[in-house]
Amino acid sequence: MKIKSCYTLIVLLWLCISAAQAQTIPSPKSFFGFNIGDDYKLTNYTSTAAYFKKLAAVSNRTKLVDIGLTEEGRHQYMMIVSSPANIKNLNKYKEISQKLARAEGISDQQALAMAAKGKAVVWIDGGLHATEVVGAHQLIETMYQLVSRKDPETIRILDNVIILMTHANPDGMELVSNWYMQESDPKKRNLNIPRLYEKYIGHDNNRDFYMMNTKESTNMNRQLFLEWFPQIMYNHHQRGPEGSVLAGPPYRDPFNYVFDPLMITGIDALGAAMYSRLNTENKPGYTRLTGSSFSTWYNGGLRTTTQFHNMIGLLTEIIGNPTPEKIPVVPQRLIPNGATPNPVLPQDVWHFRQSIDYSVSLNYAVLDYAARQHDEVLFNIYRMGKNAINRGNKDNWTLSPKRSDAITQAYKADQKVTEKPDAGNTGGGNPDDPMGWSTRGSNIPMKYYDAVLKNPTLRDPRGYILPADQPDFPTATQFINALIKAGIQVQKANADFTVAGKKYPAGSYIVKTNQAFRPHVLDMFEPQDHPNDFLYPGGPPIKPYDAAGWTLAFQMGVHFDRILDSFNGPFQPIPYGKIQSSPKQTFAATTGAGYLLSSQVNNAFIVVNNLLKVGVEVYRLPKGTAGMSETGTFFIPAGANTKLILEKAAADVGIKATAIEQRPADAVKISSMRIALWDTYGGSIPSGWVRWLLEQYHFPYDIIYPQDIDAGNLHSKYDVIIFVTRAIPPVGGERGNRVSLFADREPKPEEVTAEFKNRLGKITPEKSVPQLKSFLEDGGSVVTIGSSTNLAYHLGLPVRNELVEKNSKNEDKPLPGTKYYVPGSILSVSVDPTVPAAWGMGNTTDIDFDNSPVFKLDSGAVEKGVKPIAWFSTDKPLRSGWAWGQAYLKDGIAAFVAPVGKGVLYAFGPEITFRAQSHGTFKLLFNQLYSTGK
Repeated sequence: MKIKSCYTLIVLLWLCISAAQAQTIPSPKSFFGFNIGDDYKLTNYTSTAAYFKKLAAVSNRTKLVDIGLTEEGRHQYMMIVSSPANIKNLNKYKEISQKLARAEGISDQQALAMAAKGKAVVWIDGGLHATEVVGAHQLIETMYQLVSRKDPETIRILDNVIILMTHANPDGMELVSNWYMQESDPKKRNLNIPRLYEKYIGHDNNRDFYMMNTKESTNMNRQLFLEWFPQIMYNHHQRGPEGSVLAGPPYRDPFNYVFDPLMITGIDALGAAMYSRLNTENKPGYTRLTGSSFSTWYNGGLRTTTQFHNMIGLLTEIIGNPTPEKIPVVPQRLIPNGATPNPVLPQDVWHFRQSIDYSVSLNYAVLDYAARQHDEVLFNIYRMGKNAINRGNKDNWTLSPKRSDAITQAYKADQKVTEKPDAGNTGGGNPDDPMGWSTRGSNIPMKYYDAVLKNPTLRDPRGYILPADQPDFPTATQFINALIKAGIQVQKANADFTVAGKKYPAGSYIVKTNQAFRPHVLDMFEPQDHPNDFLYPGGPPIKPYDAAGWTLAFQMGVHFDRILDSFNGPFQPIPYGKIQSSPKQTFAATTGAGYLLSSQVNNAFIVVNNLLKVGVEVYRLPKGTAGMSETGTFFIPAGANTKLILEKAAADVGIKATAIEQRPADAVKISSMRIALWDTYGGSIPSGWVRWLLEQYHFPYDIIYPQDIDAGNLHSKYDVIIFVTRAIPPVGGERGNRVSLFADREPKPEEVTAEFKNRLGKITPEKSVPQLKSFLEDGGSVVTIGSSTNLAYHLGLPVRNELVEKNSKNEDKPLPGTKYYVPGSILSVSVDPTVPAAWGMGNTTDIDFDNSPVFKLDSGAVEKGVKPIAWFSTDKPLRSGWAWGQAYLKDGIAAFVAPVGKGVLYAFGPEITFRAQSHGTFKLLFNQLYSTGK
């Protein structure tokens, strides 16, 4: 009896303790003063971080981790939520997750045993795009429910899953929430923020995850690819397609051909769990597949980069706003189909809380799946990794459209078939029977398959070698660091070696493909082969979700060799995550004339700007000098300050200074220019990237807005003005082929506080262009990029749009998408490196091209001083991506320089500074930021 009474007392005591603890978990309303999802209410990051800390202090289900500082210096937090027992053993479960993800040196049997003992790791984030305010707020609400609820489902989740709840953009949440809440009248509150919600790049913070230029993307990738390796990651976004509540997995084709099939079926499985749960809870409006524009083709997003690391990456885009909105009438969305099985009906009022509730349900669907299938998701990431290692250890051919087409075309050529071949004997496809139901069996002999997909020259590489003696090895080292930060295994040669008959120096980097994250390796080195994706045969092209091609090694101008056979050498594996420094150079002071710096090395511009800042004279050699196969070599006279700066540069940024005894006869003195960079209210993303870039390379600059330009007197303040794409409006009839990703969104003046009213306005032909013309005529320089090359047409320069055809009235009209379409891809152009604008460039270069402007010089343009900088010399310039009708580009001018009065206009059609990834074309901007001969 005493034992029974004692046991009862213990149970009652445990219940009291549990109840007391539950009472200490503060609800959002008790902490913030309102419920998450209340209309017209947002909390900022300062309060959110305080709430995270409070939960961590009172709940044994949590561990708060500071994953690093943001660009504005805030602490970025990740809350780990799981059962108290799991929280005590996080290192154990992290180790299991790491080993299974890397799949190195373990057998299937060992992996199964580890999967049985491990806990599924699931990443849930919020707030990346800060004006998409559902994301950060659903994170708070979900966290509270996981920490406070005691229902069987929550307990099962906590017992079997470790949840990484990560705030993706602290700076943005602080800006957006404070801006929204500053208005005392709730109905006047708005999200028309005056600047980008990430310090430099705004919405493009979701395009930085293979490059990691920003601190936030670096912080998150460290957790994803070096620490925790979650098997599932869920990235919350807005906004859902019109007439729906949200878009989610599975996604439309194409998916990237480097993926393991388990990636696609894994996304399918999670998607089914998500929309099934919503349907069970009578929450309609989920669309998928062709119901939205989202695919799994692109790398670089927070969600998509994980997919190249064998993690099931999920994205939803939901509606919702603290200011109530509505679901409009969209008739085509009201037809149930495979994309939208359960349409939502139009509604006059949709409350913020409804979106929060949907988001929590979706989170629970993902977590419940992971809890029930925890051993499966753990084993599957191992299986994908092991498959990747195996593919890298043997001959492998990645399937892709060009390979399939090569088989068909080879057979057609032999059969001399040119018009509408019969599907039964060509395999070319029958438009009357696209699925092949009535036509059984292809008569294409196996030899045509073997000629392509067993062709030894078309194998996937076993690895890549980046020679240490390439012209710009510091930039190659930055490329290697992007791989290292993404969890890729990199090796470094500790002695000279020879592979495939070629000698390589010590210090060269080696990246092999027999590793778990092989999809990411291939994606960074190999061309993307985007399919010809049209709405219907002969119809308009379907715009890719983002870029069609982005091969980072091409963008950065990295020199590398593809090695098709297994190879070894004196290679030392670099520890995972260990960042590499540019090799230190030996600096020897000279008593001679001075030093030469290579114009081929991007980091040379950092050194030059540091020298100019302290008053050291710098010169350029138009024809280069003996032993340096380049134009525009830098010459710096010897001196005390010169020695100090060059000595530091040799150690810090890998710049080699070559001493010379005699001063070059043709040296041209350069000077710093007063640089202005255009921006606009709300912030231009391309301008933000250039702002970041200028700071990295130590160029001083000012930001100017349209009102500053319209005020005139520009030459008294500036020497050069930079206009990124979407700054200069088109001239009638010269719209070209580019469509802006974002519509112009400028608030009414009465919606903007006084300190930001000077940012309002746009560049106009009536007010702005005359002032820019005067600036140029007075001796100023203007650099235009992308669609801002429209300025050339406004100024009446002797150039025209190359990409046009005559209509029935003999008028020039832009080529339609059915004939020509080149969305975000890498193309090759010829370059004239003797033109000062292109000093330091090679004779060819890869460019980022996004339906970019292409020019044709008028008769007599050259005599008027117009000089081509870059042009398309072939009818097949595509290097990576998708270029429908690329033959139209042949002989088109990609970039030119033209005199305007005493000044100069530079027109670069390609995106030469694209997302600060296109290191190979940075010099096309940098060269224009120095004055010469003064």
